[in-house]
Amino acid sequence: MKKSTIWLLIGVMALAVMGLLAVQIMYMENMIKMRNEQFKELVVRSLYGVSVMLEQNETKYYLDQDLQEAEAAYASSGKTTKKFDFDSESDMEKSSGVESLQMPRPANLSRLRDLSDSYSSKQEILKGQYLYQKGLLNEVILTILSQSSDRPITERADSATVNEYLASELKNNGVTLPYQFAVVSRNGGFVYSTDSYAPRKQRDVFSQVLFPNDPANKQYSLCVTFPTKSDYIFSSIRFLIPSFVFTIILLIVFVYTIVVTFKQKKLSEIKNDFINNMTHEFKTPISSISIAAQMLNDDDVRKSDKRLKHVASVINDETKRLRFQVEKVLQMSMFDRKNATMRLEEEDANACIDSVINTFKLKVENYGGRISADLEAEDPIVNVDRMHFTNVIFNLLDNAIKYRREDVPLTLAVATTNPDDDTLQITISDNGIGIKREDLKKIFEKFYRVSTGNRHDVKGFGLGLAYVHKMISLFGGDIRVESELNKGSKFIITLPLLK
Repeated sequence: MKKSTIWLLIGVMALAVMGLLAVQIMYMENMIKMRNEQFKELVVRSLYGVSVMLEQNETKYYLDQDLQEAEAAYASSGKTTKKFDFDSESDMEKSSGVESLQMPRPANLSRLRDLSDSYSSKQEILKGQYLYQKGLLNEVILTILSQSSDRPITERADSATVNEYLASELKNNGVTLPYQFAVVSRNGGFVYSTDSYAPRKQRDVFSQVLFPNDPANKQYSLCVTFPTKSDYIFSSIRFLIPSFVFTIILLIVFVYTIVVTFKQKKLSEIKNDFINNMTHEFKTPISSISIAAQMLNDDDVRKSDKRLKHVASVINDETKRLRFQVEKVLQMSMFDRKNATMRLEEEDANACIDSVINTFKLKVENYGGRISADLEAEDPIVNVDRMHFTNVIFNLLDNAIKYRREDVPLTLAVATTNPDDDTLQITISDNGIGIKREDLKKIFEKFYRVSTGNRHDVKGFGLGLAYVHKMISLFGGDIRVESELNKGSKFIITLPLLK
């Protein structure tokens, strides 16, 4: 698949997933906002109902007080309230239509005159009672307006009454959450509150003025909080959480798939290059060995000891070269296996390193360089696989040659020490081109290669240092690098000693 096609698919999938996430988030935000508004409306309605009921209680209190005072005044003056009742049967019969059809007699006229006076008297009494009740109500209203705010708030709205009314109103409006409340003065002082009243944020408090007609400086507010409000709000959108989680999982899987796809594509390209280059590298020594073998069939070559020795040297060198390439292939195959086959044995690190240096010295000298060994470790016994340990040292020395500087002779130094009683430290330093700071953290990654600028003679596949790091880890040790650009590098290997 073309890279442009892959990027197009990535773009389409990314837009689709991000759009789905955006829609879900917007829907959740709208749901939360709507539930908050609904809850707020119900609570505000409940608090207003509490305020109205307290005002009605206060009106009833003053009416009862005035009635008691009026009754006491009547009782002290000796007056009683008159009751006016018609003798319904006699009066109604006498004033019925039958008698009205008869010609009035003097006695009847007198009776009618008495009835009329009685009715007028009763009207006057009812009018007086109405005016009294009206005056009573006016007096009560004036008293409420002028004196009610002077009463202590604990008498006008005691905690038990407020709690009873609040619970009733909240229940009537469908709010069944546990609540905490307090009555607060205008300056923020608490008159009384429930034991656990402690709002986290001001926005979580719902308040209502208890007696709105009181003077502003004497007003008190009922404040209510709901500790489980968040759970109540989010319970309404809980069904959306699984879909949101699945979308996140889908996004993670999508990203992981894209990363794996590009990684596999890169690995495929690297392996193809590896096979092509390795085929070329194999062809050269095989061709040289083939030519040398043909020369051995020549009688003149067999008769000349000098020529025969030269052919044998070519075969030996090309065989070593071929073996080195095979080891590179084996190193690469190790990364495709979960566990490498190791034969850990007791080895003398000084002896192994000295053997590698003696083999490598000629190669270093061919480039006009020199290699020095300072193997001073008093306890060099470690538990390693000899072949892999030798390859580790060989790879580090070979890298020093590959990345040497052209303007100065190559200088290599290998040293071993015992920094403590349990550790062997191996240091391999050179005066090569060095490594950039941004590359230091990546040089031990598989297939990673440091840029060599304009140099094109450095061949490799980014497996050498990854192999070294893996082997040292399997030996139970650690490797780190110190480097400065154009000044050289130092690789420091730490291995546990065999006790």
